[in-house]
Amino acid sequence: MDRIGDAFVWPFRDPHWLEKVAVMGLIQLIPLVGQINGLGWMLATLRRLRAGEERLPPANFDYLGKGFELFVVFLGYSVVLLAAAAIVFVPSIVLLITQSGPSGNGLLILLGVVLLMVALAMTILASLAFYFVRPAIVLGTDLGGIAGGFDVPAILRRVRVSPVNALIAGLMLIAASFIGGLGVYVCIVGIIFTLPFSLAMEAWIVRSFELGASAPAPPREGLNVGQPAASGR
Repeated sequence: MDRIGDAFVWPFRDPHWLEKVAVMGLIQLIPLVGQINGLGWMLATLRRLRAGEERLPPANFDYLGKGFELFVVFLGYSVVLLAAAAIVFVPSIVLLITQSGPSGNGLLILLGVVLLMVALAMTILASLAFYFVRPAIVLGTDLGGIAGGFDVPAILRRVRVSPVNALIAGLMLIAASFIGGLGVYVCIVGIIFTLPFSLAMEAWIVRSFELGASAPAPPREGLNVGQPAASGR
């Protein structure tokens, strides 16, 4: 993962990065279709990086198909996470509503508040955890379609191969997400550039995670590569 710091600068290596980012940003302003196409563009960027080409793909609508697969996968995981939080959230709301009158039970109100806090904590923790498995999910979808994106055992195996790489990639994706939304705070128009730029960053981060997860483990100290360990006999 030594190369992961280049995620912030690598799009500038494409001499046409500005127009590509601007056009993709305008496309992403289209509700839903733009977001799906953006995910597909990110996957196309990932494939280019995998092929050794450090240039952004053309900016057009050619990425809807592959983007739709990743959109469905992300939507599926989001529904599962929200459903898990709702198991705790709904009872808390019911308790707070039914016990809100002057005759309400203080203990039940307290229980409702505690459940509400637990539901919020679950949502926040699950959202953060999703960043750390997101590279493995993206790779699973890119290589195996929707079924690959939902292949939870394979995704967890990718994460377990190098948990440190997963942690670093997750932190970098949080930074990319922050940059993606930065345009909202900078004259709003800036989002045209920051959203696609964050997708290009994500492609680089996922590729770095892929390289880190597939790298062979270094030999143990005192052993030469290619030589078996002494048996001790």
